[in-house]
Amino acid sequence: MRNSINYLVTVASVLLPLVLAQTAAGATLTVCKTCALTSVKQAVQQAKPGDTVLVNGGVYQESRIEVNKPLTLIGKNNPVIDGNFTGQLIAVTADDVTIQGLTLKNVATSYTRDDAAIRVFQRSNIKLLDNTILKTYFGIYLQNSDNIVIRGNNIIGENKGRTESSLGNAIHLYYTDNVEITDNNVQGHRDGIYLEVVKNSQVRNNVSHQNMRYGMHFMFSDGNTYTHNTFRNNGAGVAVMYTNNVRMEYNTFEENWGAASYGLLLKDISNSVIHHNTFRRNTTAIHMESSSQLDIKSNDFERNGWAIKLMTTCIEDTFRLNNFTGNSFDVSTNGSIQENHFEHNYWDKYTGYDLDKDQQGDVPYRPVSLYSMLVERVPPSVMFMRSFMVDLLDSIEKVLPSFIPDQLIDEQPLMRRIDHQAV
Repeated sequence: MRNSINYLVTVASVLLPLVLAQTAAGATLTVCKTCALTSVKQAVQQAKPGDTVLVNGGVYQESRIEVNKPLTLIGKNNPVIDGNFTGQLIAVTADDVTIQGLTLKNVATSYTRDDAAIRVFQRSNIKLLDNTILKTYFGIYLQNSDNIVIRGNNIIGENKGRTESSLGNAIHLYYTDNVEITDNNVQGHRDGIYLEVVKNSQVRNNVSHQNMRYGMHFMFSDGNTYTHNTFRNNGAGVAVMYTNNVRMEYNTFEENWGAASYGLLLKDISNSVIHHNTFRRNTTAIHMESSSQLDIKSNDFERNGWAIKLMTTCIEDTFRLNNFTGNSFDVSTNGSIQENHFEHNYWDKYTGYDLDKDQQGDVPYRPVSLYSMLVERVPPSVMFMRSFMVDLLDSIEKVLPSFIPDQLIDEQPLMRRIDHQAV
């Protein structure tokens, strides 16, 4: 008898963990046109916590799907959830939810509700992966949440013939921390990526283009890192406002053209790093106001209208080891007082010499021209660019400076362009 009891105990100790593991893994509910479940909303309602809802290919005319328990909602063979402009598509009201591989489309513009393809409110541990989101007001909208992964999504809106107020943002975060936004393509919205009061997050390897206002816009969002992103052909590239301790590295800002456009706007930002970025063919590469203690290093400024617009409200910013090539104006400012530092940059307009062959110019370079200050005060004077008289005035001013800021100077400009990739 004792041996039988011991045998049963041994069998139970082996089988019980297997049963519990299978239970914990949850069941899989399949949705398809010929299945018992033909509605995504119905399957989500019937699912138990921990289950997986597998949606097969097809078009499902549904909206207002509420995920109110921990679930994995996954698409197979490109299923489409078409809201037909009737309202929000998926609302996540539970923790530990994954939504992957769906095409979500057709959310109407609402001036009283921030309807989105996916809306998350006060939740944690959410993964939004590899979805395609088309013709929506907001694409992904998160509020008061944390520990979020937004990866591999393709979010495309329509902004032709639209106004800013009639467009939402592709990815919108508000009071949301510890977020990973990676490998997404966003276009055709008001802002491609919008972050307000977002902490300890990373934005990596995204392409944000053809958005009406900003490729990325963030405010009051300290301690974040933005790397290897491309911001192309937006109303303006990126706006950074009222933020501290930010790292912006290895990004590309290009083709952001317009009367009031720029690659990067810095307003009331401090103690931050801007390294190894490329600014190419922007109206203004970097526009800086009330910004301090920034380390702007090893960037390439290529063929911009203005490379740097540095307002006199900026203090203790350092520009070093940057390349300035093909810009109409390298540096412009709105006053004579400067408390910023330039050192060891390469300027293609530098005409000095290097007698001791140490690859550093023997005479200082003043990157602000008299003409750039004139254009800053009288914008229509830009029509005289490249005229002989302007070149003559700039040459005289560099020899006997009296109007340009005498503190804004690179004492040892480099004689050769820096190959940042090699470094």
